[in-house]
Amino acid sequence: MWKTFYIKPNEIGILYHRSDFKKVLQPGTYTYFGRHWQVQTYDLNQPEVKIENLELLLRNHASELQEHLLIVRTAFNQAALVRLGQTWVSVTPNQLRAFWRGFIEVEAHFFNLEESLELPAEFVRQVRGMALSGIKRFHILEYEIGLLYVQNNFSRPLETGEYAFWSVDRDVSVRSFSRIIPNPELPLEEILVEQHPDFVANYCEIVQLQNQQVAIARYQGKVIAILPPTSRKLFWRGVEVEVIDISSDAKLPTRLVAELVSGLPEVLVLSRNYLHICEVPAQHIGLLYVNQEFQAQLPSGKHAWWLFGRSLRTEVFDLRYSTLEVSGQDILSKDKVPLRLNLTAGYRILDPLLAKNGLSDIPNYLYKELQFALRGAVGERTLDALLEDKGAIDSSIFEYIRQKTADYGIEIDSVGVKDIILPGEIKTILSKVVEAEKAAQANVIRRREETAATRSMLNTAKVMEDNPVALRLKELEVLERIAEKIEKIQVNGSLDSILTELIRINRS
Repeated sequence: MWKTFYIKPNEIGILYHRSDFKKVLQPGTYTYFGRHWQVQTYDLNQPEVKIENLELLLRNHASELQEHLLIVRTAFNQAALVRLGQTWVSVTPNQLRAFWRGFIEVEAHFFNLEESLELPAEFVRQVRGMALSGIKRFHILEYEIGLLYVQNNFSRPLETGEYAFWSVDRDVSVRSFSRIIPNPELPLEEILVEQHPDFVANYCEIVQLQNQQVAIARYQGKVIAILPPTSRKLFWRGVEVEVIDISSDAKLPTRLVAELVSGLPEVLVLSRNYLHICEVPAQHIGLLYVNQEFQAQLPSGKHAWWLFGRSLRTEVFDLRYSTLEVSGQDILSKDKVPLRLNLTAGYRILDPLLAKNGLSDIPNYLYKELQFALRGAVGERTLDALLEDKGAIDSSIFEYIRQKTADYGIEIDSVGVKDIILPGEIKTILSKVVEAEKAAQANVIRRREETAATRSMLNTAKVMEDNPVALRLKELEVLERIAEKIEKIQVNGSLDSILTELIRINRS
């Protein structure tokens, strides 16, 4: 019995007799006698061989199979890339794979994973855009730097470019950081400093501060970070760091106040948590307390201190003339008349330190003492005395409050009662008294004027009696007054008869 087998041009076959491998058949026609022959064909368009029991066949027929197959066997620490024409296939560790030779060009490249997980650059370019099992690709842009981590442990930095790494039996990751951000948040900076000094030396500026040191980091002349004592921080190279010793003097010099406090708003936001800032306006003075102890007086301007390791407190006092109103004080006079008074006092602080050390609340102290002085001055006088001489109240209060404030560095410039408000019924009584007094004064004046007028008339009559010319002038004056009140007057005869005729007219 004969059996004929046909192998197509794009195929290859393996001849078996009773399941035993005999040979590899190239394309063509083959005839064998016997019923137990069989042929397994494979499409060469699928270059990878899918042969059952490949391991067993290679053990017994390796030399013959290797003439037709590219055998790729990887150990536990090996991986491979197989080029199949223009395509690449990755082979991970502990694998056995085979590929047909001759139909397309095939070649294998092996990689020792214990030596390096990175693919050489020429392979990275050739496998670009292909999905390969067990390989991770990363692209670092021109403004970035990459940090390679294997099993979450830092391995090395990556410059700009394309990279590929085997990741079959371990985790490989890359964290990219922008070079144009000078203060990157690098993970586990302590580990980088202690275990990777070469990376730190080549790429970073390291800041490591002692207990009484602070640091200001600047990039291109702008403040980007302020570091407290005992801190450690990594910046990219190019960052300028100024370390400041604050053990003896925590106050910032003028140039740093201008930069950190009066400069850019974002810089003030950075420094606000680390500084105690006090602004003393013009005509004011400030007091500085460090750890609850007075240290110095502060002139007008902006002042700032580092907060670390100390308690700071500042108070600002106005040295200008100030007024204090004591309003609505209900007080009984000596004759039991209820009064309401409003008082104004002017003062200025001459010695802020003395005032602060002696008084916890200066305005409240002045208000209370002015109240006491006002009650004492009003309670010792009757209503009439108060109304007749309000200046006496002012003098009494001024002397009292001046003595009370002299020991606290406060100068009283003036004290004055603005208003004395009487109850309604007292106002009515006083109004009547004033009205009666004014009426009496008016009567006296009226009588005095009447007496003076009578005396004047008598003197005039005596003059006219002795002097006819004066009488004639008086007549003319009377005529003038009459002429002012009538539209027209006609005189007939002489002027001698005018007065006589007028008198006659008046009688009629």
